[in-house]
Amino acid sequence: MKPYLQVEDLTKSYGDRILFESVTFGVNEGDKIGLIAKNGTGKSTLLRLLSGSESPDSGTVTFRNDLRVGFLDQNPIFTSGASLMDEMLPAVREEDHDEWNREGKVVQILSQLGLDSSLNVDHLSGGQRKRASLARVLLSDPDILILDEPTNHLDISTIEWLENYLTRQKVTLLMVTHDRYFLDRVCNKIIEIDMRQIFSYEGNFDYYLRRRAERIEALTGELAKVKNTLRKEQEWMRRQPQARAGKARFRINEFYNLKEKASVRYDEKNINPDEVKSSYIGSKIFEAEGVSKKFGDKVILDDFTYTFARYEKVGIVGENGVGKSTFIKMLQGIIPPDKGSWNVGETVRFGYYSQEGLNLPEGKKVIDAITDITEEVVINGTTHYTPMQFLTRFLFSPADQQKYISTLSGGEKRRLHLASVLITQPNFLILDEPTNDLDITTLAILEDYLKDFKGCVIVISHDRFFLDSIVDHLFVMEGDGVIKDFPGNYSEYRAFIKERQAAKARETGSKASTVSAREPRPQRKVRLTFKERKEYDELTKELEQLNEEKYALEQLFNSGEQIADISEKAARYSELKEILDEKELRWLELDELNI
Repeated sequence: MKPYLQVEDLTKSYGDRILFESVTFGVNEGDKIGLIAKNGTGKSTLLRLLSGSESPDSGTVTFRNDLRVGFLDQNPIFTSGASLMDEMLPAVREEDHDEWNREGKVVQILSQLGLDSSLNVDHLSGGQRKRASLARVLLSDPDILILDEPTNHLDISTIEWLENYLTRQKVTLLMVTHDRYFLDRVCNKIIEIDMRQIFSYEGNFDYYLRRRAERIEALTGELAKVKNTLRKEQEWMRRQPQARAGKARFRINEFYNLKEKASVRYDEKNINPDEVKSSYIGSKIFEAEGVSKKFGDKVILDDFTYTFARYEKVGIVGENGVGKSTFIKMLQGIIPPDKGSWNVGETVRFGYYSQEGLNLPEGKKVIDAITDITEEVVINGTTHYTPMQFLTRFLFSPADQQKYISTLSGGEKRRLHLASVLITQPNFLILDEPTNDLDITTLAILEDYLKDFKGCVIVISHDRFFLDSIVDHLFVMEGDGVIKDFPGNYSEYRAFIKERQAAKARETGSKASTVSAREPRPQRKVRLTFKERKEYDELTKELEQLNEEKYALEQLFNSGEQIADISEKAARYSELKEILDEKELRWLELDELNI
């Protein structure tokens, strides 16, 4: 294997806060590496050091000569006033001199990411900018891809496309993501930043979890021995005041080393579901009665009616822009419906975790953010916590609590937002993309909490693992106000959709033979003329062939493979859709007469 990247003795700190110290690791050709760490411990910083946008305190980052590196930043920069096509074309490999072929590649990648090449970059939303940046990186066809949270702001279908694309491509990959299914299916190696050091695991995310558990168990056992030895040394220190010089100096130094080792905490799950409970919720939760909402021509809800049950946990999924966030804001009365009503029970106490997060002054400290909400946290009417004790259970150490909010990482701010929501003891949690920017440790803690949560939950998420762990059923928002209620988790829903698509493809392919071979219905009169009958039979055969060709192109586009004549195939695909629309309409007209 060719070495692509070598990191040697890398150290980075901000003030007196050391993120990592003297870390060394390498990336070889063909590696697909997931970088994992708790929020605030240096994942994004490490990627910026690799990209050259920041400098280390010490150590070196060395790429192989003539290596093409593609870097996906959290905050992409575009040329003001440019169209996406203009912005993407320079990224396409220079050796491709065919302008039509280059434009075809741009159209293919942008369409897979739900973007139109004619869009002006100045008018893109935050999510669209992230997807456009991802498209630009992929179009550059790099030897090594460095991706910082590539799945954030993508809907689930796009995440699955990207997952398939990266799995098939022979690209070397180093990425930060909290999507555990994505890590499990794409990566063949995991690197973890923990205790300022690097730990490498040769395997996917599932393998990492097992090996990491073994490492933590070993460290915990070692810690118990250290604490036992420390107790003995503390007794010796108390009994031997006269020994604090000369030959005892070595033992005294060892005592302080032991004391430092004993202060390390390996227990990460500090939120106890049995302690942070919901308040009482009655039998009446809420009823939606004929709720409708639209913005201009865009329909969000159309006569939506539903009765929510106690302890129900539902996930909301759908393409970007169908109105998922609008739905939950309407439920809380933040956005009014055009017609219909939400009838909310008297005992319902909402806890809303929004994408916007906390709106706090940059100069405020972490502890002040919680103290402003309450001076005392009372659990189950008996257990009392101070705000400082409560924050500790959300992985904020006493030192972290004194930090200014402006200095927190994005993930730490999200964790603080989560603490501020749960501290009010809601009995109906509404979570809008809670998995964005939360590290895997915090996600596991939140999942444990929600599994035992004695209340109701509505969650919008693109994290498939999270949805599978939490929800009882799904609201699938299909657009134009259509909401389907699916009785299962996300993986079950995807299996259902794939089977339905396969059945539809089989049905489309065999529709002609099925219709032409059906039993005659003597009670009905055939009203087709001879000429129409001939046209109908020919259309039936033609539609079968056209649908097969269209399906084959879709499979090719979704394969993630390099397509040499992409412009021609993209043009043919657009042509096929127009032809099919026209011919299917005519076939349906004739089929109505064929009775």
